[in-house]
Amino acid sequence: MKLTQEIQHMLNALAYANAGENLTLRQKDRALAGSTAPVAPPTPAEHPAAGPQVGLYLGSELPADVMQYVIQTCSRLRHGLRVLTFQPQNEADALLAPYREALDAAGIRTELSLLTGEPPAALVHALRKRPDVAFLICNESGYLGRSLLKGSVRRDAIPVPVVLVAARDATATRQTPVEETDAASRAA
Repeated sequence: MKLTQEIQHMLNALAYANAGENLTLRQKDRALAGSTAPVAPPTPAEHPAAGPQVGLYLGSELPADVMQYVIQTCSRLRHGLRVLTFQPQNEADALLAPYREALDAAGIRTELSLLTGEPPAALVHALRKRPDVAFLICNESGYLGRSLLKGSVRRDAIPVPVVLVAARDATATRQTPVEETDAASRAA
C-alpha cells in the first residue's frame, strides 16, 4: 500500500472518530453512510448541549439521595444534565437551588426543559427529540417511578433506559417486613 493511501486511511479514521465523539446521531448516520462531503460540526439547533447528557425527571420534590446519584453519575460519565419537568420554571429552579453549588463544583452543565401536555406522552416526545440524553433518572417514589413500577406507564414506551433511585430509608423500610416474616417463620 502506498504512503498516500495509508495517510488517506488515517485521515478517514480521524474523521470517523470525530463523528463518534462530537456529532449528533443524525450527523453520525450521514457520516457513516459514506457521504464524501465533509461533516460539519453540529449547529446549535441540532445539538444545543455539547456532548451527551443524563436526563432527570423532576417532579414536585427532589430528594437529596436522587441528586447525589445524579451528580456522581454525571461526574463519572462526564455528561451534562438535562432536567425534564412539568413544574413551572420558578418551582423547578427552587428545587434545584440547594444543589447548584455542587453541580457547579462538579462542572456539570445543567439545562432545563419545561414540558407541557399529558405527562407520559409529553415526556416521551421530549426524549425522542433529544438524542443526546443517554438515560433518564427519576425518583422511585415520585409520579414517574410509581407509574413505571405499577405498570401504568409502559417501560418500553420511554425511548431511553430509566434508572429509578430509591431513598436510602425507603429501601430499609421496604426490607423490614421481609426480615420480620423470615424471623417469624424461623421461630415457628
